[in-house]
Amino acid sequence: MAEGKNEDKDAHPAGPAEKEILIFQNEMNLLTITDKPNFYNTLQDFLSKNQYEVFFCRKQEDIGAHIRDKDIKIVIMDLTQKEIRDHKLLKLIKNSDPLVEVVIIGDPIDSEKIIESIRLGASEYIEKPLKFNNIKSALKRINEKRALRQETLLLEKELNAKYFFHGMVAKNLYMLEIFSIIERIAKYFTSILITGETGTGKEMVARAVHYLSPHSEKKLVICHCSTIPETLFESELFGYVRGAFTGAEKTKKGLFEEAHEGTVFLDEMGDVPLPMQPKLLRVLEDHQFRRLGSNENISVDVRIIAATNQDLRKNIKNRTFREDLFHRLNTVEINLPSLRERTEDISLLSRYFLNNFNNKFNKEIQGISQRVQKIFLNYKWSGNVRELENVLEHSVMLCPKKFIDINDLPKNLQEYAPLKKKSDSIEIEDLSRLDQMEKQHIIKVLERTNKNIKQAAQILGISRYTLYRKLKNYSIT
Repeated sequence: MAEGKNEDKDAHPAGPAEKEILIFQNEMNLLTITDKPNFYNTLQDFLSKNQYEVFFCRKQEDIGAHIRDKDIKIVIMDLTQKEIRDHKLLKLIKNSDPLVEVVIIGDPIDSEKIIESIRLGASEYIEKPLKFNNIKSALKRINEKRALRQETLLLEKELNAKYFFHGMVAKNLYMLEIFSIIERIAKYFTSILITGETGTGKEMVARAVHYLSPHSEKKLVICHCSTIPETLFESELFGYVRGAFTGAEKTKKGLFEEAHEGTVFLDEMGDVPLPMQPKLLRVLEDHQFRRLGSNENISVDVRIIAATNQDLRKNIKNRTFREDLFHRLNTVEINLPSLRERTEDISLLSRYFLNNFNNKFNKEIQGISQRVQKIFLNYKWSGNVRELENVLEHSVMLCPKKFIDINDLPKNLQEYAPLKKKSDSIEIEDLSRLDQMEKQHIIKVLERTNKNIKQAAQILGISRYTLYRKLKNYSIT
């Protein structure tokens, strides 16, 4: 709608310097909300020269419909002091589309009301009398913010593609190499031994191998060996026939038979009783077994993935594990590092778990305090990734604010924190987003590499361009 071309009394015509064209990457739809058509006409003359398509809407019209139908990205509102105080229009716009940027133009008001408008979703507040330079500056800031948001989304997609692998999260170079190994060996139907401390993610590796294999539509059967009593081990793995023992009223399949053409994952392999080990060896060598109480051989085609937190080579020396079984299982060995050996992943894992638990508990925790970051980076993590996950689940449930602080942590981590001095208090600068952990780690890597950008970028798992950008953003010299 274009009614008349009389200049609005609140707008100052653009001088020569103010007619400078704003350059943006893409044309964007902008909505002007005002009951003064002349105000709209004045803005349209200016903004249409700057790659904006400008639409008009009166305050009493269906603003939400305009935003949806016209794919509006930015809204400029001409408001009275009363309209600014009740915030009805602002709330209506943000409810229609939370990502729409809102610029409020109004008479001078106190800073508290401006801050309240910003808190409720306004991007900018421009005081009258209106000057085009002020609009130009506000729109420039908005476009820079939108560009940064778009870059962040692209980086997140890049992050997801590069660092997220079938439920596992890492940018540690050794872990990324493990991801590559999993992809390469998954297609071969061979046995695999996964070693590493408790909580490092051995079962997740087994799942990834199975679901990347040509047999992914078949069963993945998981057996936690330490939970099976020695007297029941054979019947659990190989099944039994009716009458094999008291109470065996019908024939029952074992885990190997259930997993035919699929995968058996034997977790905590070091706890398999010594008398059972020759029978497992036979399955690996001959692909045959017998149900308990039967003389009939059953052929089975399964991939065995075994995992242990024990040193099986040491167990062989102690004669608690068969050497021939070890070599049969160990066609490919994947050794998972402890979290202590991949501290650069703590920030990434924390963000990943934080997002998961925000969704699970319907919370909006934005990050963790710098004090908690220091604890996370210095804590020994004997339970590894699983312990970090449990700590963050506990903390998200208990945290009453936007940032997780020491009081939200489990008691054992609270006791790990350095003693506070009486003069210490939690200042707002103590609270930061998880990217502060990234900044600290970048500084640490640069120190270790004597500021070798190429080497630091390789260790961090990012390009040199991305590292240069982060150095600039974090003001790291």
